[in-house]
Amino acid sequence: MHQADIAIIIPCYNEFDRLPLAEFKAFLSTNSTARICFVNDASTDNTQLRLDNLRTEFEGQVFILENKKNAGKAASVRLGVLHCHKNEIAPVLAYLDADLATSLEECYSYLTHLSSGKNFVFASRILKIGSLVERKFSRFLFGRIIATFISNVLDIKVYDTQCGCKVFKTELAELLFNEPFISKWLFDVELFSRLLCYYGKEEALKSMDEIPVKKWVDQGDSKVKLSYFFRLWYDLYLIRKMHRKNYQAKWS
Repeated sequence: MHQADIAIIIPCYNEFDRLPLAEFKAFLSTNSTARICFVNDASTDNTQLRLDNLRTEFEGQVFILENKKNAGKAASVRLGVLHCHKNEIAPVLAYLDADLATSLEECYSYLTHLSSGKNFVFASRILKIGSLVERKFSRFLFGRIIATFISNVLDIKVYDTQCGCKVFKTELAELLFNEPFISKWLFDVELFSRLLCYYGKEEALKSMDEIPVKKWVDQGDSKVKLSYFFRLWYDLYLIRKMHRKNYQAKWS
């Protein structure tokens, strides 16, 4: 088995009918230095069976963690990142959504961006010539509204904090994931906040890079419950309050 160069964390909840197994198998077969860590978030279907079969077929490349109770995406990603960091599985960590709206291959390609002085890179659903970004208009519109609020909260110009593909060096794992998150779904915003508060705005921006996706396609309905959209604004308020307090305490 070749030494790993990246470990990709995949949070899973009731993915038995949605998990694109053929894509995972093709990627693992052609990238022996990649590792995938699935976190089964107390699924109530046969997701675990799918994952167990994949682990058996790709022994040493696939790892599986389980939440005993449903904890949400933020806690699942956090569990996977800290596990991979603690066990020194790979020098670079990443996370993706289980439906692979952003492909494994594209995530893997971001490794090259970390060799140019960056330590945190993330995909962005910016539509440009040569790219394919397919999103439902309602999701796109709501996403732009949220993105505007997030940019104001963090006081940085980021087009898309919520695209589910982040890649970073493992030495950032404790800084970014040691503390639990306020929000189950907006935890990406908290990652940016932690980077800004630790490094300061100028140095933090130098260390990260926003990369337009080559391809991103909506895969079915969102798993975010409609009721959460009311909670979302309160989460943003709490994140804004926390960010300003922490940033001012260190940099004012």
